[in-house]
Amino acid sequence: MSVFNKKEDTDQEPVGKKAAEPTAGKGRPTPKRKDAQAQNLRPLVPKDREASRKAAKARMRERENAEYDAMQKGDINHMPKSERLPWRIYIRDYVDARFNLGEFFIPVAFVILIGSIFVTYKWPALALPLMLLMYIYLFAVIIDIVIMWRKLKKKLIEKFGEQSVAKGMRSGSYAWSRAIQMRRWRLPKPRYQKRGHWPE
Repeated sequence: MSVFNKKEDTDQEPVGKKAAEPTAGKGRPTPKRKDAQAQNLRPLVPKDREASRKAAKARMRERENAEYDAMQKGDINHMPKSERLPWRIYIRDYVDARFNLGEFFIPVAFVILIGSIFVTYKWPALALPLMLLMYIYLFAVIIDIVIMWRKLKKKLIEKFGEQSVAKGMRSGSYAWSRAIQMRRWRLPKPRYQKRGHWPE
């Protein structure tokens, strides 16, 4: 009888130990789905809208100021993404390397207009020739820009493909708008102080 009792005790002992031991795991009940989802929810609209709007504007202004400084200094790595496109860099270098008639159009037109005002009072007959001179100069600027763009467009296609001259890229307007600006006022700043440094 004692032998059987010992066997029964040994058989029952692990069961008792299992019952006494704590269950391995998280040690806490699994949360309900509704409670778990509620913990993960984030408000779509911040509590203080005005403060968040001001902070966003400050961040945007800071970024724009940094990009503007980079364009003034000629730092390509910190310019806006559109200015870092390889064909835009090529366009800037090409325009900056040549002598453009258009870059003097604004000061010349201003001088002619002011001169025509004074001339009209004393020598009215000279007002018409002055205006005609301005229109001749404007016509020469347009011809110069057309010639420049035809040569530049061909080079862009050869180097960067048709994508560089697609309508969405606005490469043509980018080139002529830079060509009619005075060199010292151009942004981004020219990489070279003097003309003649043609892009490869």
